[in-house]
Amino acid sequence: MALIHSFEKSGNTLFKHRGEIPIILFIAAIPVVYFTNTSYLSINSKEIITWVAIVLSILGFIIRAIAIATTPKGTSGRNTKEGQVAESLNTTGIYSMVRHPLYLGNYFMWIGIVLFSFNWAFVIIVSLLFWLYYERIMFAEERFLERKFGDAYMKWANKTPAFLPCFKKYIKNVVPFSFKSILRREYSGVLATVTGFVFIDDLRRYFTSNVFELKTTAHYVWVATLIMVIILRSLKHYTSILTEAERS
Repeated sequence: MALIHSFEKSGNTLFKHRGEIPIILFIAAIPVVYFTNTSYLSINSKEIITWVAIVLSILGFIIRAIAIATTPKGTSGRNTKEGQVAESLNTTGIYSMVRHPLYLGNYFMWIGIVLFSFNWAFVIIVSLLFWLYYERIMFAEERFLERKFGDAYMKWANKTPAFLPCFKKYIKNVVPFSFKSILRREYSGVLATVTGFVFIDDLRRYFTSNVFELKTTAHYVWVATLIMVIILRSLKHYTSILTEAERS
């Protein structure tokens, strides 16, 4: 098989299994947290790193939210688990600054959790693996879009960065910002992110004191997030409150 076809095939396969990444990170975090020596870090240093980690994950959510809120039905930003989907090409708004804003948002959301482990090697390794993994996915997606839209895609791709945004290239959105789209589509990602932080906090607490505590700030935040998710999921599946025309 030609290398270009091999890359595309592997990218499509990885795309379908991208939802399994959190599970892999959770499993990897167990030995990482256990063997990470944090004695050289002061309390203030740990607090700073923790807040930086939280801010990075929030930044990732914001990036994803902007992309989700300005993406209409059937466009290249609405790929499904089954495969690539696109009836039109996104070239305005956040997509005028970066070709893959959702994957950029994913990186920040998850690297924040990884940083919370206080293990710098883990941050570097996950960053490299993330790039190798998503590079294949982006390659497959772009091959699909090139075949689908031809010169229109190439014109946009040649002037728009793949992963590092160029803010001066911004073009105003052609569709209005939709807060409903965020509420309808992003609650699971928020819960997964909060769960990641709580999981690492629980691991570190248990490995340090051999005690598992339920009444912590992290658990209260997780319960509040879970309640929010249950409400939003119920509104999505059993009512039309979050339903919008021309939005998936």
